Amino acid sequence: MVVFAGQGDARRSMALLWRATGPGPRTGPGPKPGLSVDMIVDAAIAVADEQGMAALSMRAVGERLGRTAMALYTYVPSKSELIDLMHDRALAELPTGYDLGPGWQAAVTSWAEDVRAFYVRHPWVLQVSQARPVLGPNEFAMMETMVGVLRATGLRGGPLRGVVSLLTDFVRGAARTVAESRQAPAATGVSDEEWWYARSALLEEVAPGFAERFPMVAWIETDDPPPPQSGQATTYLEDKARPAFAAGLTVVLDGIEAAIARAGVRPAG
Repeated sequence: MVVFAGQGDARRSMALLWRATGPGPRTGPGPKPGLSVDMIVDAAIAVADEQGMAALSMRAVGERLGRTAMALYTYVPSKSELIDLMHDRALAELPTGYDLGPGWQAAVTSWAEDVRAFYVRHPWVLQVSQARPVLGPNEFAMMETMVGVLRATGLRGGPLRGVVSLLTDFVRGAARTVAESRQAPAATGVSDEEWWYARSALLEEVAPGFAERFPMVAWIETDDPPPPQSGQATTYLEDKARPAFAAGLTVVLDGIEAAIARAGVRPAG
């Protein structure tokens, strides 16, 4: 399920994102005192965190707040604007500064780990397409932080934009694997251990000589953790994802180092 941001009225969405109209409701009859845009957005994030994007609706958010869906429309025009607000507000959790004293590599590593953890906490954010950004203050703050760290590499212009794109896609992709592995048991009714236990045993039966037929696949899987056994609570894909993320990030950092060398620039510090 992919959700495109910015589908609501452009002026109203941007005004709400940047609070250009103030924190209160739009002009018109007001609901019970105590409701606000921030309360609605926080409740919507809670719904999406607990039940997923598919469960998000103005009615579901209203029920969580003990109000009707109609009461919310005085503050947020529609679900489209609400998604924009949710996405941008969630991004406010991310740090806005990193210590460059130990070097840009350490700062990029910390940034990548923080963003990956953020996506895993809020997997619904991964369903908001990056093709059309929200253009909210926290989205820009995230970009400002990332570029501020990467500027220390000495790269500029096109090469730096390419690095930004690469890192963003790498971290989102890594987080998506973990998020989906956590969602799979509830969505399918089958735990990871049950799924792997059944299929790993059958693979040996239906594909005799697997290692001879697919030697490269067998070789690269040699150091993988074994499929989970009955009673294990950890997620198999998560066990594989942790070292894979670290190894992949190391390759990305090495690639940035190579780009710096080709550009003939000197990193800050």
